[in-house]
Amino acid sequence: MKILIVSGGFFPQQNPRSFRTTELTAELAKQGHQVTVYIPENNYDYNNFKIENKIDIRFVHIDREKKIELKGNRVSIIVKRIINRFLNTFLAYPDIQYLWKLPRLFSKIGGYDLVISIAVPHPIHWGVEKALRKNKKLTHTWIADCGDPFMLCKTDTFRNPFFFKLFEKSFCKRANYITIPVEGGITGYYREFWDKIRIIPQGFDFSKIRKVEKYIPNEVITFIYAGSFIPGRRDIRPILNFLLDRKIIFKFYIYTNQSVFIEPYKQIFGEKLLISSYIDRDELIYRMSICDFVLNIENGTSVQIPSKLIDYALSGRPILSIDSQNIDEGKFTQFLNGDYSQQYIVSNIDDYNIKNVAKKFIDLATS
Repeated sequence: MKILIVSGGFFPQQNPRSFRTTELTAELAKQGHQVTVYIPENNYDYNNFKIENKIDIRFVHIDREKKIELKGNRVSIIVKRIINRFLNTFLAYPDIQYLWKLPRLFSKIGGYDLVISIAVPHPIHWGVEKALRKNKKLTHTWIADCGDPFMLCKTDTFRNPFFFKLFEKSFCKRANYITIPVEGGITGYYREFWDKIRIIPQGFDFSKIRKVEKYIPNEVITFIYAGSFIPGRRDIRPILNFLLDRKIIFKFYIYTNQSVFIEPYKQIFGEKLLISSYIDRDELIYRMSICDFVLNIENGTSVQIPSKLIDYALSGRPILSIDSQNIDEGKFTQFLNGDYSQQYIVSNIDDYNIKNVAKKFIDLATS
């Protein structure tokens, strides 16, 4: 099967959409399909990656520079941030560039059995929809894969402007299928398109998972959180405030690219709190397999479930799932004391095996 994939994230990036795209393209190629992937232009040398995985990698040039660069005093910096927020929220800039760049790239190609567009960012779907309007020979099956909702998203700090509803409804109408990772996420999309929605979870190559053969409890209770934060929702600060009052010795490792939220706590906790930027996913799973338990901060909605839960489950360690806005102090204290009877269980783990995930995409294309 000849397959075209378009995504805003790819190896070596460390984020859910990058994992989704990289694992899927590699597995589809391994299964014998002819795979071409379009990703944002970057400086990484993919020569070895293309040879090892037998994937054709091509680039979309997305200008990431802001239209207005302001330098100077504090007031100028504040103004710049406001302008950048306006560009991103009300114009979807710079991702809106997919809307016209993808149709140009795809205007003279065709014959694909399947096109898979992967969001976020959602303008990728908008660009593919416009490309299909202009070039009906591009493919006869288009799957729009959505990691998170757009217009009906419950976790964003700012709601998307009402006029983007036209773009969302347009791509949903043209797509043959809309795939989402969790069943509860269906309410994040307009009801009129629910019949097109299929559930295909995040997929990982289980054969690459590396973890300790036998877990040995740490002398000091040790736990890990890895991921981003959403102030007022998936917020680490109430959890850190809770831990401040505990008279127990522990080691809490946090892997995030948003350390600005927690730097003030570093001096207070000292050696109890260890903060690091993101590391390679395979290495992270190994480190989690050594700790005593892993921490999941809930989104406060069933529409979006953190994909890190799969990594947590693969590590083999108990999962403490906590609502940071309403902390279950009793459950948290149990975990700190080594009682994991209330651990979160990820069921049907084999559903996340990339072999099964890739098959679900192919089954849609051949149905």
